Order: sequence, then C-alpha cells, then structure tokens
Amino acid sequence: MKLLPWEVSVHHDGSPLYLRFSGRLGDTAVFRLRMAADAPVHGVFLRTCPDGEQQITPLQDKGIRGVSRWWEGTLPIRMLRTNYRFLIRADDGTRWYSAGGMTRYYPTDANDFVVLANYHAPAWVRDTVFYQIFPDRFADGDPTNNVQSGAYLYHGHPVIARRWDEHPNRATGPFEFYGGDLQGIAQRLDYLTDLGISALYLNPIFRAPSNHKYDVEDYTSIDPHLGGETGLLMLRQALDDHQMRLVLDIVPNHCGVTHPWFVAAQRDPHAPTSEFFIFRRHPHEYESWLGVKTLPKLNYRSVRLREIMYAGHDAIMRHWLRPPYRIDGWRIDVANMLGRLGPDNLGHKIGRGIRRAVKAEQPDAYLLGEHFFDGTPHLQGEELDATMNYQGFTFPIWRWLGGFEFNPQRPEADPRPIATETVADQWTAFRAAIPWQIASQQFNLLGSHDTPRIRTIVGNDLARVRVAMTLLFCYPGVPCIYYGDEIGLTGSGDPDCRRPMPWDESAWDHDLRTFVQQLVRLRRSAPALRWGGFQQLYANGETIAFQREAPEQRLIIVARRSDDGQRTLPIRHAGLADGTRMREILTGVETVVYDGRLDISSLPATGAQVWQEVHRDIAR
Repeated sequence: MKLLPWEVSVHHDGSPLYLRFSGRLGDTAVFRLRMAADAPVHGVFLRTCPDGEQQITPLQDKGIRGVSRWWEGTLPIRMLRTNYRFLIRADDGTRWYSAGGMTRYYPTDANDFVVLANYHAPAWVRDTVFYQIFPDRFADGDPTNNVQSGAYLYHGHPVIARRWDEHPNRATGPFEFYGGDLQGIAQRLDYLTDLGISALYLNPIFRAPSNHKYDVEDYTSIDPHLGGETGLLMLRQALDDHQMRLVLDIVPNHCGVTHPWFVAAQRDPHAPTSEFFIFRRHPHEYESWLGVKTLPKLNYRSVRLREIMYAGHDAIMRHWLRPPYRIDGWRIDVANMLGRLGPDNLGHKIGRGIRRAVKAEQPDAYLLGEHFFDGTPHLQGEELDATMNYQGFTFPIWRWLGGFEFNPQRPEADPRPIATETVADQWTAFRAAIPWQIASQQFNLLGSHDTPRIRTIVGNDLARVRVAMTLLFCYPGVPCIYYGDEIGLTGSGDPDCRRPMPWDESAWDHDLRTFVQQLVRLRRSAPALRWGGFQQLYANGETIAFQREAPEQRLIIVARRSDDGQRTLPIRHAGLADGTRMREILTGVETVVYDGRLDISSLPATGAQVWQEVHRDIAR
C-alpha cells in the first residue's frame, strides 16, 4: 500500500522521546505519537490487550509544535509484557499503526509495539563499542606458550606452527597455530583504547585441541597455549585498568570428542556422563553438530547436564562470572540449535534457564546468542539480550553494497545487489518483531570469524567500506568491529578471514582507521545513537536515509552506494521545519532545510553523511 504524505509522517518507537516509563511493573507509562501538523486526523487511540481482552485508550491532542502535531496518553503497566498499537481516525477512515507500519485493516498482534516491565537490560551495553578477537590471531604476547609443529596430533594430523606473516591454509585450517594469546591482547589494549573500544568479545579460550576452540575438552580451564588462567587474570586486570568489558564465547550445544565426558560415555554406555549425549548405536553412531563427528551434541534432556552447565550453584556459566575472572557476559555459540533435536525442542526452556542463572549471578551480564536466521523468538525478554544480528542488519548491507550471499548454494540465494527498498523492509521486519528495549541492544556487525571480511565482500571498494562502517555505528544496536577491519584487512571465507593482525603499521590503511576512530567517538558521545529512536525516512534508488532521535539530539544519516542523481531528500516527515540549520558531522558542511528537503549535494557518489540539527528544541 502506497502511503499518503501525512501517513508517512506518523511516528512512534520505544525510545525516550516517545515512551516514558520507569520500567517498573505497576508504574504509569506515557505514550507519544508524532505526525504532520496538517494531517487530517481527529482522533488517536492506544490499543492494548490486558489479560487477553482488547482495551482502547484515547490519546490527547497536545497541539502543534513546528511542523508536527503530537498526541499523548498514559497507561498503567500491569503486565510484564504489554503489546500496543495505535488506532488513528482520519477524515477518510481509520488506520492501525504498529511497529510493522501503517495498515487500513485490523492487523495481527505479531508486529505490535512492546513495552517490557521488570526487564533488566545490561545498562553498560548502550554506551559500548565491541571489538571481536580470534585469540590465536591477534597478538603473541608470550612465545613460550606457542604450539610447536608436530607437538600433538589433531585427529590424526600433526599440528602446524605458522609464521605471523603467512596466510591460513584451508586444507589445514583448524590445526595451524600462530601464537596469539591473552597476554598479547592485554599488551595491545592501548591500541584498542586509542581506537575507542570499550568491550572485547573473544572467540573460545577454553582448553581444546583446535585453534578455534569450539571443540572444547574442558570448560573449566583456559587453554595453556592461550595463556591459561594466568593469562585470563592478566587480561582481566588490564581491562579493568582501561575500563573495558569482556564477553567470552561458550559452546553449550556440543563439545569435542576429546572431552572427558564423551570419552567416558563412548567407552562405557553406563558411564555417568552417557546421558549427556545421544547415541544411535553405541559407541560410534551419535548425534553431532551438523553431522561433524568431532563435535558430539549435548543432550539437554539430562537435568544433571543442565546443573553442570548453567543451573547449579557451581555451574560452568556461573563460575567465570565470579571473581577473580569477572567476565561481563557470554556469547552462546549456535544458540539457534541449543536443546533442539528432532522431537526434542527444549530451546526456549534452556534459554530461559540460562538467563535465570546468568542474571542471578551477574544482573548486568550481557547474554548474546549466535543466530544466522530468525532469532527474534529468543529476543522477547525471557532469554537472550541480543543476537549477532546477521539477518536484521548485516546480510542486507552485504547484499546492498556487494551483492554478496553468505550461502550462495542455497535456493534463495541471488548474487545480484538488492534494491534499497528491500534493505529498509528487512531492517523493519526484524526490528518490529522484538521489543524496542532489546532492538536497541542488538549486536550489530559487518563480519566475524565465520564470514568473509567486509572489504572483501564489497570488492575492495573502500568507499563502500566507509558506507558500511557508517551504517554500523549509526543503526540501532551495539556496534562490533571484527579485528583488523578498521585497518582494511581482507579475507574470504574461513579460515582466510582469520588472518593474523598485522602490527607493521606500513600495512595499515591509516585513513580508514582514522575514519573508524571518528565513528567510534561519535557513537560513544551521541545521545541519539546511544538511546535514540529510529525512523526510516527514505529508501529509493541508490540512497537510504533514516533519523535517530533523542530528547537531546537529532541526527539524520544518509548512505548511498552509487550516484543516483539525488541531490535533495524529503525530510519534513522527520519533523524538521524549513529554516532549520543542519551540520554534517564528518565534514562540517552546513545547510538549511528548504521546502521540506535536505540538501545532500555534498554527498559523494558513494558515501555517507551524518547530519545534526544545529538548534534543538529539547522541549518537544
């Protein structure tokens, strides 16, 4: 349905400018809706469904401010989860407005706005910029703990020690080692502080025979080749000194075949740990992660396994949250598969259990899940704080800027770049499916240890890298840089994306690093990016634009992948009056809103801009 101009101006989200709520059950929330001053609307109502029965609450017309009319209403929040949408009575009929957009028909509740009560968000996350590190490839701080070639066999293959300047080899990827360790990370924190990083996410560091450590053989000890417990303590102290946080990667879905639990279960079907696994025919036929025999799947029908992994007082996931290690959160590997196998569908039960245990131990811990598909069912306030936001953010950008498909062999894959409108539609779909409180802390990324690097994805086009980076730091959620992306590191799929970090600065793209550094500082200082709302303003041709808005600040972000002749953008529906002065933050260029449009003639053919309203009416 093509929207009328006044319909496009209707806006609400869960950010502080539009929803005022303490977060406590029983308190009253204030709901606000903005629309064009001349919108032919004579009534707005808040539709909720307390205790299963529809309730319609009228909003008050608060009058015109600038080019906008505001409507406002209050509602006591008596449920832990309150779904709501707006009923708008216009001269030509009624509309419903929800997180999914405007409809003239009565919609389902699926895309309602949602406010959560008594939901404890990790408060530090909104101000954070993450940096992901693959520990074996970042920095070698202690050469004495390095793996030596032939030191042991990895599933029949002698392990290989590589020089730091060598590229990974696909044939030997899991069992080649470069010597990176926790001491090396600690020694390089000044570099990360200078970049503006405030939190680290590390790939697994628990004892395991591979370099990636997803084949864990001991959840209770740190791999000695990465520095052991001593190395983790050194890193924790160094992070404290730099006021930085730490999230570790854990693999509760499966372990390695060398784990004592599996060794005992394979040796004796009556072993105490045999219930941790699913043997189709003992001892060699068993369920594993995607059929990879070296990664036997854990069976969460076992209550004892749950106690050991997360539920018990001394559980693994609790242990590392406590002193002296005091990690600040967990990244759950393959969260989409956890507790699920055929008729067993315990994923949400296990997810809720993990949340209860982790938050009881450390209420401010960040609980992040890997999910390459639709993770929104796990993001409703009872399980994860966030997912790695591949579908809701990353993949649309890849396809828009590079025509890149992560799994080109899949039937749905299309190597052609997607339309700009499609990016906006996919972003909207994944935001609308979760409460705003959670959307604002989603884990956004441009690539990881599992994917090609962003520079490779966009065909080495540095202008497009800058566009992608700008979107990363300006979209709702928490940005994460994959190590080396800030200096232009390249790499195709695993293991090429896990090249060692080059510390020879002559190999760096210093201009790109300076640009990323500027974006990091903007993200950490701008209220609109830290807790502001989101309004899609434009998505057509080669250009996409959106507004981030907080009571203290308004920003308009414009991104273009190639020149489409667009020199001005319509922005009156953002609530900007003619005559408003705007300054582009990255270049200092200024302009004035005229005839409801923003002059973007200074935007490069491929580039991005961040416009700030120079004079702000905070009282809006």
